[in-house]
Amino acid sequence: MTKHPVECTQLIELTLAGSREAFGELYEATVEDVYKAVRFFVSAPSDAEDVVQEIYMEVHRSLGRYDRSRPLRPWLMGVAMRQIQSHRRKGWRQLRIRLKAEQSGLSIEEDFAREVVERLANRPLLAAVHTLPFKLKQVVILHYGQEYSQEEIAAILDIPLGTVKSRIYAALQKLRRKHRADTIRIGKVEDLHESGT
Repeated sequence: MTKHPVECTQLIELTLAGSREAFGELYEATVEDVYKAVRFFVSAPSDAEDVVQEIYMEVHRSLGRYDRSRPLRPWLMGVAMRQIQSHRRKGWRQLRIRLKAEQSGLSIEEDFAREVVERLANRPLLAAVHTLPFKLKQVVILHYGQEYSQEEIAAILDIPLGTVKSRIYAALQKLRRKHRADTIRIGKVEDLHESGT
């Protein structure tokens, strides 16, 4: 977030008073953080842009309910997470419809355009994170990818702090097990190559 919290509060007040320019400035000040978070959860860039648009429509609708005595960033991420979950639910519904259509003999064109999230040095780790259940993936990405504190994540997701801690712990355990399994698999493949030469 590029603007100082006081400036954001002023922009919120101006937006609530009806200023479109103020909401535009608030959008510009916050969209980079929001877009980064969305891209972790939504792989197709066009879908990510749609989700970001939905997030800001919801922000505009619910801005009057935002408690200005609290930090904006966690509240904004909470709105973002709810919209991401809504997008995922729509995706599941569409997948079920497509599967039913395929079972009925209808042919539906598959979209194989999936892009890898950029600017992450450890792509194998990112791939492993994406295999986690959504609830675990959420806390890992918010904590390690977006650098939110556990307390902020609890506020964003509206869950108890203990739940955040247990989800992070469970996610790290799963990632460690996967890493060990991959290391063992790679070792077996290397052994096969060495014994074959």
